[in-house]
Amino acid sequence: MQSDYSYMTRALKLAAQGAGQTSPNPMVGCVIVKDDIILGEGLHERVGGAHAEVNAYRSCGVADTEGATVYVTLEPCTHTGRTPPCVDLLLERRPGRVVIAMEDPNTRVNGIGIARLRDAGIRTDVGICETAARRLNEIYIKHVRSGIPWVTAKCAMTLDGKIATRSGHSKWITGEKAREYTHRLRHSHDVILVGSRTIMVDNPRLTTRLPEGKGRHPIKVILDAGDYLSADRRVFAKDRESPTWIATTAGNRYDFADEIIVLPPGSGGVDLRALLAALAERGIQSVLIEGGGATLASAFSSDIVDKVCFFCAPKIIGGREAITPVEGVGCERMEEAILLDNLHSLQVGKDILMEALVKKRTAHEMESN
Repeated sequence: MQSDYSYMTRALKLAAQGAGQTSPNPMVGCVIVKDDIILGEGLHERVGGAHAEVNAYRSCGVADTEGATVYVTLEPCTHTGRTPPCVDLLLERRPGRVVIAMEDPNTRVNGIGIARLRDAGIRTDVGICETAARRLNEIYIKHVRSGIPWVTAKCAMTLDGKIATRSGHSKWITGEKAREYTHRLRHSHDVILVGSRTIMVDNPRLTTRLPEGKGRHPIKVILDAGDYLSADRRVFAKDRESPTWIATTAGNRYDFADEIIVLPPGSGGVDLRALLAALAERGIQSVLIEGGGATLASAFSSDIVDKVCFFCAPKIIGGREAITPVEGVGCERMEEAILLDNLHSLQVGKDILMEALVKKRTAHEMESN
């Protein structure tokens, strides 16, 4: 007999298949079980589409689902948006038990769906695999609580902490598997953020290429506070796969971008906190920083980074002049170092991926830096 943990883990894996397709909605998976037999399962596949509970019940066909146990990774919704409330479906189908990984932090739902199920006499248990569920929807959770986009900082470096040689050559630090993982990161974020130096030196397209061929191309946002960009870069090609925006200070003008976001100056160029607010106004929920050392330095200095994804390749470049992942002045004392929580590592091909959450600094700590 399988456990609640096993069925919820299956539901979480289903939910993860919606990565890159559900924003601004959360990723949700659902598994319906009766007498230790899975009758049906489903996920929220794309924004505007049917929710996980609806797809799971549809997949049951003519099976008798009354009295079944429903495993769902997020509290069933109680409001009508693009689709009807999922809690109404559950009340209609009369499961014997509902197991929920986590409450929905959205104030329109939070606790209400659970209360309605319990008021109807349906046993409802909450908190199975909650940590994994929160990690899966970390972008959604931050956005509904703060209204500010989630920020992931990504880089690829050698074992001695270099992102390029002293001449600026960087292709390729990591292997094919790590680069594929990077494309999955792009697929799951709304925006890729880079600096103008990356665009001018590396001339990337910043597209998403997945083995299955269905990658989502995020909006590209380029930081430029010095009229450094030119129209011949590939991100400005007429056949570009997604819009390219430029975030700049008031004195700069470009006619080859899809949108110009004019912002006040800040650390290293553009005020990144003001940029996040501007992106939030445009419906952006998540940002992946793929910029070079200067862009990462500005991001960490502005304390906007929520998560780091750093790849470490089994190579050594050496040299004092080789480029480091985070430039700028850096810390004077170890007490000023940026702290990370929930660090975990994963081997990706021949490279090591290190992921961690960034511990946010207090206002006093920000001022002292």
